[in-house]
Parts: sequence; C-alpha cells; structure tokens
Amino acid sequence: MSDIHAFVGFVVVAIFTVGWIWGLGAWIAKRGPGDAYWVWLTVAQVVAGLQAVLGIILLLMGKRPDTWLHLVYGFGPLIVLAVAHGVAREGQKVKPGVEPMKPWVPFAWAAFICFGLTMRGLMTGLGIG
Repeated sequence: MSDIHAFVGFVVVAIFTVGWIWGLGAWIAKRGPGDAYWVWLTVAQVVAGLQAVLGIILLLMGKRPDTWLHLVYGFGPLIVLAVAHGVAREGQKVKPGVEPMKPWVPFAWAAFICFGLTMRGLMTGLGIG
C-alpha cells in the first residue's frame, strides 16, 4: 500500500505541475486556458482526494509518517482547492462596470501552491529533506 501511495504522490505532483504551467501559459498568452483546463481540474481534485484516502488508509493500518508535516503537505492541497473554489465563485460577484475575475485564475494559483505542498509531501514521505 505504501508503494501505491508513493506512486500516486508522483502523479499528484505531475498533475499540479501541469496545472500551474498551463495557467502561467494562458496568462502569458493573455487568453483563457480553454475548456480542457476544467477537465484537468476535475482530474487533479479526484487524484488529490484519492491520495488523501490512501494516506488515511495507511494511518488506519498503523503506518505513520516520519514527520507530522507530511500530513500538512498531504491534506493542504484539499484545503487550497476548496479556497480556490470560493475565490473563483466570489470573483464573479462584482459591481456593475467592474470586470469579474477570470474563474480559472484562482485554480492556476492553487495548482502552483498545491505543487509546492505535494512536492514537499513527497519529499518528506521519501525521507528527502
């Protein structure tokens, strides 16, 4: 089970890497990331949730990480994604004459933050740094 958790850890880092680079590219190109970005977001959320479930199963099996920070890094992305949903939703509520926030922007930032969190989580899980 630990091997599966480690493998999915690499996958989660890769998925969040794609998300923030995609968002950065869309920002540089001064256009939206396209409809496929929302598919990426769905996949990212499902895989991050799956990784958290695998981590909980490992905890229930009595396997504890070497540091409590691993748990912060592991569950942090779920919180960051929830906050991004709230920010994206609130960014659409603006006064007349004010342009609403592009809804993909909070998720690009969330992907950047989640990339860092999951990378550190993977590193602590593998005993690096």
